[in-house]
Amino acid sequence: MTVPITDPEASSETSLAWRIALRHAGIAYLVSRLCVIAGAAFVGAELRADDNKLREQLIWGYFTRSDPHARSAILPRSASSMILDVLTSWDGIWYMRIIRRGYPDYVPHAITYDDPEARVAFFPAYPSLVRFVDRVLPGGDTFAALVLNLALGAVFIVLVGLLARHWFGARVARNAMVLVAFFPGSFVLSFAYSEALLLAIGAACLLALVHERWLLAGVLAAIGTATRPNGVALVIACLVAAALTFRRQRSIKPFIAPLLSPIGFLAFQFWIDHHTGESRVWFRVQGEAWKEGASFGLTALRNTLEAFTKPLTSPTDLITAVSFLCTLLLVWIAWRRRLPAIAWAYSTVILALMLLPATVTARPRFLFTAFPLLITAAIWLDEPERREWWPYVIALSSAGLVALTGLYGVYGAIP
Repeated sequence: MTVPITDPEASSETSLAWRIALRHAGIAYLVSRLCVIAGAAFVGAELRADDNKLREQLIWGYFTRSDPHARSAILPRSASSMILDVLTSWDGIWYMRIIRRGYPDYVPHAITYDDPEARVAFFPAYPSLVRFVDRVLPGGDTFAALVLNLALGAVFIVLVGLLARHWFGARVARNAMVLVAFFPGSFVLSFAYSEALLLAIGAACLLALVHERWLLAGVLAAIGTATRPNGVALVIACLVAAALTFRRQRSIKPFIAPLLSPIGFLAFQFWIDHHTGESRVWFRVQGEAWKEGASFGLTALRNTLEAFTKPLTSPTDLITAVSFLCTLLLVWIAWRRRLPAIAWAYSTVILALMLLPATVTARPRFLFTAFPLLITAAIWLDEPERREWWPYVIALSSAGLVALTGLYGVYGAIP
């Protein structure tokens, strides 16, 4: 619990430190988004070069116009459209399908990743919000999705700062916001992914919990559980916060938050079952189309070992190895720097759900979702013996942000 500041001079200094922190965060967020655009632009340049090569081959008769490899050689694409292709790739493709077509009313048996009905696996909160923004803003649904995430990312950065300031002070808040902005997994704040919404909602929910706003925390958590499957981490955070408060105050009022929190997940499951006429259809699609079994961390460990025994053969293994090792480091730092209990609860569930699957496992985007760990990393990096590391960490993170965007843009790694 923080002690209120009553000294006007101290309060003024705190306010000034917070304004400086926000200024640093704003610059960092702007530069980090330019890093993502740069990574996407590199992909666009490479694709444009391929287009020109294919066009020449088409002219010289290497392909016929009916050949599928010649389709991009017929009409040139603009650089901006290529960048948009990158920012709406992978999961973005599925979300755009939901935005434009809604959910299917029937899911075929033995469904695969190639079937459009597999979009049942994606939760509704983000595409529903994009549709609303699209009605308000001109420019189309792709523009609405990307502008929405840009705004959600900015909100998320500020909320991280507010949490860090509440727990550790304004200086840590400044460093935490900058570190979060440049962390390679922050590319999701610029892609048409649902993480931007979950992160903003999740940070707001944790902030509501630390201020004991139980109803607000429960409503926010309910939205989070309707956004992504790992939004269930907010349920556990609400439960831990309620239990800790009950031990101090012997009041059942805090339990309104964990009671409300799973409503989003449960409502979506009930609705999609009714809409498709099939019970537990979401779970079937997860298993059949995405092959989501459980490896309990063995996949992450195996891919990490393969990254060392067979280096440079698989970008996906390399990304897994770096993410897995970063996870171990961040958990160790959070343990040593005493991350608050509700942040531990949230982060632990996020990491468990990251490592549990047998297919897509440790990734920067999933590690980024456990953002409270980055707050304690900011403390660790600001300690006197490591302050000189700060510019190198930010430079390395920026390079990783560009590289990761580029790899996902050329489908060189599984996100």
